[in-house]
Amino acid sequence: MKTYKNLYPQVCDFENLYLAWRKARKGKRGREGAAAFERVQDDELLALQKELQEFTYTPGPYHSFYIHDPKKRLISAAPFRDRVVHHALYRVIEPIWESRFIHDTYANRVGKGTHRAIDRAQEYLRRNKYFLQCDLRQFFPSIDHQILRAEFARRIRDKNVLWLCDRILESGVGVLAEEYEMAWFPSDDLLAAARPRGLPIGNLTSQFWANVYLNDFDHFIKRELKCPAYVRYVDDFVLFDDDPKRLKDWRSAIVEKLAGLRLTLHEECARTFASASGLPFLGFRLCPEHRLVKYRKKAQFRRKLQYRLEEYESGRLEFPRLEASIKGWINHVRYADTWGLRRSVLRRAVL
Repeated sequence: MKTYKNLYPQVCDFENLYLAWRKARKGKRGREGAAAFERVQDDELLALQKELQEFTYTPGPYHSFYIHDPKKRLISAAPFRDRVVHHALYRVIEPIWESRFIHDTYANRVGKGTHRAIDRAQEYLRRNKYFLQCDLRQFFPSIDHQILRAEFARRIRDKNVLWLCDRILESGVGVLAEEYEMAWFPSDDLLAAARPRGLPIGNLTSQFWANVYLNDFDHFIKRELKCPAYVRYVDDFVLFDDDPKRLKDWRSAIVEKLAGLRLTLHEECARTFASASGLPFLGFRLCPEHRLVKYRKKAQFRRKLQYRLEEYESGRLEFPRLEASIKGWINHVRYADTWGLRRSVLRRAVL
């Protein structure tokens, strides 16, 4: 197995930090943290470089808030200077795993994304008579640091990079503590509840490390279960086959494999369905020959559009931002059969 050494100088390299800053500020230049950093960017980058080289770097406190999309989720955003460090680390270690990820995992990867995931899922839906749909309970709060750290150490033999990974992991301990409901596994002792766990959802490193954490699981599906038709997007995944009994057997094997990662399924939802009944996936309802937007997503945008129109009419929202919001929605739903929906919704957008 190939391992990687002497990576830390690449992380601390000033050009790497500069490119990381440019990536971190994308779409956020108007926000206070990014703007304050940019005003003295050279000083900030040199200070970060010095802290990393001298091993005095300490992540700052997170800013946390809840979203409802549709279920309640805690989003925790690191300070802007920490996000620059996340990007700098990501630029160096991401290629180590990218080539080892399976083709059909689509979240947080260049050239992948939601729309390619639904394209692939619908392709498999057409080819197979049944599917097993699964998602994980409390995925980000449940990620076990000891297991993730062991996966880092398998590939990275640079103790300084591992030190930085540990600093970032430790900064998130406790952020999701109230979100986690303890799950017990057969091999647990009384100290199991004290195991450090959880990745803040707002971090770039968290999104990437989620794929690293489930990489072995993805290969288990493909190599050991020998399921040729499998799609995963973060913690939502679907297996397709013509034999419902085989899907049921795979479900039992999946539960056992996930226990080794200290993860559990939403078991009441992990069931086998006929492909003809349609697959609800990533905000769409996929059928073999067509796809629709889920009703919840339609209602959600109608409410959002009404709120945006009220903001615009009162002068609190400029037209370019209103236009960008509408165009973003159109660009998303055009991947389904939504011509009538778009006409119906936008008919109300009278300025």
